[in-house]
Amino acid sequence: MPRPLPPPIAIDFPLFAFSHCRDVVAGVSRAGGFGVLGAAGYTPEELEIELAWIDAHIDGKPYGVDLLIPENLTIRTQRGMTRGDLAATISEAHRAFVDDLLRRHGVDPTGRLENHAKDDPNRPPPYQYETGEQLMDVAFRHPIKLIANALGVPPASMLERAKDRAIPCAALVGAREHAIRQVEAGVDVLVAQGGEAGGHCGEVSTLVLIPEVMRALKGARPVPVLAAGGIMTGRQMAACMAMGASGVWTGSVWLATVESETSPIFREKMVAARSRDTVRSRGRTGKPARQLRSAWTDAWEDPDGPGPLPMPLQGILSEPAMRRVTRTAEDGNQQARALVSYFVGQGVGLVEGVRSVRAVVRDFMTEYVEALDDMRALAG
Repeated sequence: MPRPLPPPIAIDFPLFAFSHCRDVVAGVSRAGGFGVLGAAGYTPEELEIELAWIDAHIDGKPYGVDLLIPENLTIRTQRGMTRGDLAATISEAHRAFVDDLLRRHGVDPTGRLENHAKDDPNRPPPYQYETGEQLMDVAFRHPIKLIANALGVPPASMLERAKDRAIPCAALVGAREHAIRQVEAGVDVLVAQGGEAGGHCGEVSTLVLIPEVMRALKGARPVPVLAAGGIMTGRQMAACMAMGASGVWTGSVWLATVESETSPIFREKMVAARSRDTVRSRGRTGKPARQLRSAWTDAWEDPDGPGPLPMPLQGILSEPAMRRVTRTAEDGNQQARALVSYFVGQGVGLVEGVRSVRAVVRDFMTEYVEALDDMRALAG
């Protein structure tokens, strides 16, 4: 039996903002868009704190939660395993490679990190079904208006629990065949993400992917499509909607806001970067993810190196190292600055400065209307 469509999301402007920062999520929704909290890195207890804060600061506006429960993951843990259990399986060759890389850039690999919760060896392992179910327990206790999943078809329990609550379930796709498969599985919203996007992404450009997906879905169950990948302006938004998208899903543009979770040094590098300064690399998570090219990404492409580990081991190895890099760079070490990186799309070349979330939403709205006026003039 076909999955019934949930009620539409009531928002002023179909600008969806994916962010790991609660301030960005609340700010976008208050400004008329729709904030989506990237919750993959949280424990259930941490997610409860984040969502309670959003509920208290979003002025009753709608928002969503995005989880990352990969459909295909090389390493699946047994119940009760911890992050420390997984970390213990990382080879000495990989640890030595990272330590040497840090030392060559003036970063002490043994230096004590601030008490960071993500380094707790007793923490649940990331991206596992068991952890995902617990995160869903938390998310569905809050007044979310969308739940999304990346890296494959959402777990059946996510689809069913969303259906029971009349909440749309979204999924990210990077190819037409992925879109068809997601619709057949019962997904309510597709985020068609082009290869320009930051983070985990495919290889097909947004300009090609959107019409390809729209054409593939003709005659299928009606599912709204959000365009994603390199979208940084209202004019790009209008172009995507002219191709048939119902709105846009954005991420990188919010990294260059005063509210974002990124470090000041990374924001400086964003402003200075051009679109060709990003690269799809497995060096951060173990799966291809677009990020700012740096000495870190270059090192993992070295044929003499050990090569990236599968997900989630590569992230367990890389994240503490990158926190040391950022801290050392912020202390004034110019060598460490060369390693500083983060997930960002090719749209980084359009970043000209650091702005507030409200200013970004306002500019999207203004440019979107200007683009529509220009198209009407051309048509006339």
